Amino acid sequence: MQKQLNLRMTRQREVILEELRKVNTHPSADEIYEMVRKRLPRISLGTVYRNLEILSKSGDIQKLESGCTSKRFDGNPTEHSHVRCIRCGRIADVPMVTGYKIHPEQASATNFEIIGHRLEFLGVCPQCSGKSNPAAERGPQND
Repeated sequence: MQKQLNLRMTRQREVILEELRKVNTHPSADEIYEMVRKRLPRISLGTVYRNLEILSKSGDIQKLESGCTSKRFDGNPTEHSHVRCIRCGRIADVPMVTGYKIHPEQASATNFEIIGHRLEFLGVCPQCSGKSNPAAERGPQND
């Protein structure tokens, strides 16, 4: 997709993309910076941020923005859904068929020009649900 925007694949951009595609944890820009620094020790955080924006706009990666949480990035640019833990913010892919189409009557119910959609499920990840077992927090019962 880089060619469509007439962008050159710089070494920095290439390394950022490679590192992001190695993981499926949907890291933040700061986490990607730490990953990339192992290969490019002199790269700046600003360079990582700028290149993530460029890669997102070019369609090579997805930028995940949900409410007040920090932006996360997904190396898989194909259309797919996500689930976000409401306790820790962890994001995971949801393996399901996508391709939902907005019907004309749905689009006309607003004054918006609908250009797309994202489906995000909310839940509690396995790590968090193990941390907050209500029975364990109450302690033993004296019956």
